[in-house]
Amino acid sequence: MRAIPKWVEKIHEQSDKSELASIHATCFHPDALQLIVGAGDKVLVYDASDGNLIETLKGHKDIVYCLAYSRDGKRFASGSADKTVIIWTQKLEGVLKYSHNDGIQCLAFNPVSHQLTSCAIGDFAFWASEQKNVQKFKISARINCCSWTLDGQYIALGLANGTISIRNKLGDEKIKIDRGKAPIFGLQWAPKTTSPNPGPVDILAVADWNQTLSFYTISGQIIGKERTLGFDPLCLSFFSDGESLVVSGCNKQLQLFTREGIRLGTLGEPHDSWIWTASPHPHGTAIAVGCQDGSLAYYNLAFSTVHALYRERYAYRENMCDVIIQHLVSGQKVRIKCRDLVHKIAIYRHRLAVQLPERVVLYELSSADNQPMHYKVKEKISKKFNCSLLVVCSENLVLCQETKLQSLDFNGDLQREWIMDSFIRYIKVTGGPAGCEGLMVGLKNGQVWRIFLDNSLPILVTTVLSSVRCLDLNSTRTKLAVVDDAGRMIVRDLTTDSLLYQDAGVNSVAWNTSLESMLCYSHTNGGLSIRVGSLPPKNPQSMIGVVVGLCGATAFCLRGNVMSNVPLALSATLWQFVEANLYEEAYEVACLGVTNNDWDGLAHAALDALNFKVAQDAFVKTRNLPWLEFINEMKGRQKHGDVSKEFLQAEILAFAGKFKEAARLYQKSGQSNKALNMYSDLKMFDLAQEFVKEGEENSEDRKELVRRRAEWACSVHEPRAAAELLMAAGETQRAIEIVSEQGWTDLLLDIGRKLNVNDKASLELIAEHLKRLKALPLAAEIYRKLGEESQVVQLHIEARDWQEAFRLAEKLPQILPSVHLQHARWLADSDQFIEAHEAFVLAGKPKEAHILLRNLADCAVSEERFSDAGYFTWLRAKQLLKMMEMNPNETLPQHIKEFKLLLQLASIYYAYTTIHSYLREPFTSSPPLTLFNTSRFIANQISNSSPPKGISMFAVYYTLSKQAKVLGANKLHLQINNKLQTLKAPSGIQEQVDINIMNSRAAVGGFSDPEELLPMCYKCSNFSMHLSGNQCQNCQQEFIFSFVSFEILPLSEFHPESDISQEETERLLMAPPRPNEAVDPFTETIIQDEISDLLPLTLNRELLRAIDPRNVIMMKWPEPIGTKYYRNLLPELQITICQECIQAFHSEDFEIQVLQKGCCPFCRTTSGAF
Repeated sequence: MRAIPKWVEKIHEQSDKSELASIHATCFHPDALQLIVGAGDKVLVYDASDGNLIETLKGHKDIVYCLAYSRDGKRFASGSADKTVIIWTQKLEGVLKYSHNDGIQCLAFNPVSHQLTSCAIGDFAFWASEQKNVQKFKISARINCCSWTLDGQYIALGLANGTISIRNKLGDEKIKIDRGKAPIFGLQWAPKTTSPNPGPVDILAVADWNQTLSFYTISGQIIGKERTLGFDPLCLSFFSDGESLVVSGCNKQLQLFTREGIRLGTLGEPHDSWIWTASPHPHGTAIAVGCQDGSLAYYNLAFSTVHALYRERYAYRENMCDVIIQHLVSGQKVRIKCRDLVHKIAIYRHRLAVQLPERVVLYELSSADNQPMHYKVKEKISKKFNCSLLVVCSENLVLCQETKLQSLDFNGDLQREWIMDSFIRYIKVTGGPAGCEGLMVGLKNGQVWRIFLDNSLPILVTTVLSSVRCLDLNSTRTKLAVVDDAGRMIVRDLTTDSLLYQDAGVNSVAWNTSLESMLCYSHTNGGLSIRVGSLPPKNPQSMIGVVVGLCGATAFCLRGNVMSNVPLALSATLWQFVEANLYEEAYEVACLGVTNNDWDGLAHAALDALNFKVAQDAFVKTRNLPWLEFINEMKGRQKHGDVSKEFLQAEILAFAGKFKEAARLYQKSGQSNKALNMYSDLKMFDLAQEFVKEGEENSEDRKELVRRRAEWACSVHEPRAAAELLMAAGETQRAIEIVSEQGWTDLLLDIGRKLNVNDKASLELIAEHLKRLKALPLAAEIYRKLGEESQVVQLHIEARDWQEAFRLAEKLPQILPSVHLQHARWLADSDQFIEAHEAFVLAGKPKEAHILLRNLADCAVSEERFSDAGYFTWLRAKQLLKMMEMNPNETLPQHIKEFKLLLQLASIYYAYTTIHSYLREPFTSSPPLTLFNTSRFIANQISNSSPPKGISMFAVYYTLSKQAKVLGANKLHLQINNKLQTLKAPSGIQEQVDINIMNSRAAVGGFSDPEELLPMCYKCSNFSMHLSGNQCQNCQQEFIFSFVSFEILPLSEFHPESDISQEETERLLMAPPRPNEAVDPFTETIIQDEISDLLPLTLNRELLRAIDPRNVIMMKWPEPIGTKYYRNLLPELQITICQECIQAFHSEDFEIQVLQKGCCPFCRTTSGAF
């Protein structure tokens, strides 16, 4: 740390040359273009670079106490004891002058708004270029100094009464710091720092006449402890980096401190008088000083580099008090705050020594190699040492002072001492056991000595012609490189004590820690050379600075105070070894770090020389799996067989793509067939043909060559030529494959026509490809040639031409069921389920048809499509009925029972559609009586059995309960509500159910049901209970319901006598009655008002003929169910029977449904079928 005077000047008063003008203020232009000096009553403008006076500005009548330059560099201000402030432009023109009531003490420009603050003894003022007036504020004490914060929000005023007043831009006091009565003569806010841990953003440094230096936050809190100055300060200034500040005053010296207040030392020599002002250069490289005796000095600042290097760990001093340890390879850094001036640094293995003014601190690396660096304090030697060089070892500290070398333990006790013949210029720790490390010592007289810490006798190693500048020992300690001040480098072999080589124009040398035979050295005229072993170096690579270390492929170069990593260009060195056929040495160089191209080049060069080991290792680095597999194959051949060198080289050349050379070597080694195969694989058939001609005439080889040529023709998009070649070679099926890949159906057909019928496999292959290519007529022709008509039918099936498929299948009865089956599956996949059901039946697969309908019904129930569920269930019943009709001998009672159950289930789902719509839809077209009859019908159908899937008995009973209440059936209403209590109600409806139950128990009209609502049997004229089933309780006749309104129809069933056939019965019933014949038995009984038991059930021929045919209803079920006969007891009420589902309807209701839906509402038979 030195202050070098650049220029010094004594300034005199112009009125009296013998009298010196005191200098109270200096300031720099923000870009250091000018240095402004207040000397006496003049403002002097200097060129800071050479000290030439540019201009003398006159405008004040008394001593100039203060100066300030705005941050934008457009103007500066001067303040004088004449109570005035003058604003000057950058062109040195005065533009404004205003005054205070007292002399001006200090000035400061706002760094953001460029507002000027001027401070006098009794007040301070704000001025801005955009303001017309100057704003002034009274203050209780004299202001000696002022400073704005970095953001321009607050200004700190240092008062003569020991108080610091922090005010905002409006002049209002926000913080007041009372420091006693000692006047404050210096304060400044610290500039922004680049330190990684800067601490508080706004730090105020304060110096007062209590001879103390203090630091505060913007809130007024003191930072750390007060530092004693030992003199009365007159000025305080920070350097631009914010890391250090200078304080001067009555001590006539410049004292340098860190931003934490740690004293670093003195800048320059003492002056002859008080120092009133010290202004650091804006770039921090110089300082201007003004004194009471008129002395103006400009110093350049030089800070010495304090650093140390061990392998890839570099330690250096930063901010004078910090030590940074940097891992040069990974870039990792760790900072050690010493809080004192760092004099010397030494690093070795896991040790770090830092010399401070009063002690030496020893640190130890406590982290592993793969973890972040962490140093902890191991020892402290509380002694003051004066040394030129410092070295640390595992258990010793080595101090160098001129010719003396001392070894101390970590307690500071002297262990050994060596006195050399000349000044010690360089020390290098060469390693060794702990406590016995070796040192290489270079002297000014050119001698190089080896010293061991446990031995008092040094050993002379060599002598160079001039003073030793630097030296280094390789990793195996067998070779020594020395560079002297004359730029000569010598390299000696210590085992043989012989000179290996030398060079000139060298300023530094370093051995590679990863490769003991490699060193690099930097030249005095720039550049870096690499040398390995005995091979001469190639052209130097570009580099500025001196090399101080070498690790792997990275050189560590020092330029000034900056350490940088320089990647080495090792390619030239690598190829030096390759050219010398030294492949193992080349591999060692490549391992330090080369490009993939260099690795490939080394691998191929070693492979050409049949050095499989180096080639394999090199290809491993590039992860070239094909070449690695090839090398393993070659090594296996070389190990297990007698393989000639020419053959191995031919294999290598062929794999590398050098085919002509490979073919020549194959032929030379007697392996011509290898050349033939190689050229065949490469599609070089002309060259391959030459090898066939020169070799034995082998038809198999020729055939294989033709086949390969055909394959090549196909690959180059000449399939027609390929097919012709294959056909000529007898490869018919392969030719067919090639033609089919191109989609040439006509050519496929031509080939098929040319083939003999006996070549069945080829014809079938052609047919399959034609079918795949959708050329169905052509494929049919081939199948017909083969006599496979069934395949022709299958072609139409795959084309979905079902009409033609069925037409052809009719001539082949054995495949007709299969066609129906495939048609059924296609219909099912096309969502044509009803048609699919019919097709399954035609295919003779009733089980599949039954499963399809069952699945459709289940799906419909799951989706709450109960009408569809009823329809699909009816189709199941219909299918079962057809099966019984077609196979009467196989019909069993359980089949009839199953049919009746399915018919019942269909009717339940059909009826439940109305209930579901009523409960789900906001409006319903069904009248209450229809809802009442429908819900009662479902309840009676289910009766005491479990409800079918999807049927909610709660919904049925709930609907019946509501309609019973509407129609006045109070008894039924109560009965149903009691049932609802036993069922779980859906969410949100339970409250309504509870209300209905309470209302039903408090019926106003009594607990009875209207007679017209009760089920009445038209046969016996008796009424039944509502929930007693769908048959008469008296005569047990099944009720016949209208399948729209579910009203009971006035039908009475009768039977013909057993000896009357069905045809005769129908003929008798349809014949018109004759005069004087028997009377209609039903009419006669009703007229006589006989009891119901007299209604006849079995009628003879005479009675059958007596019945009016208009009143007969016949339900013609197929066998084994048979036809059922009914007499309409109310002829005026017309009844219609659907001939498909045999269900009864009120004729009017049926007609309306057919008009609306176009079909029967139950079985969905279209109106055209009626």
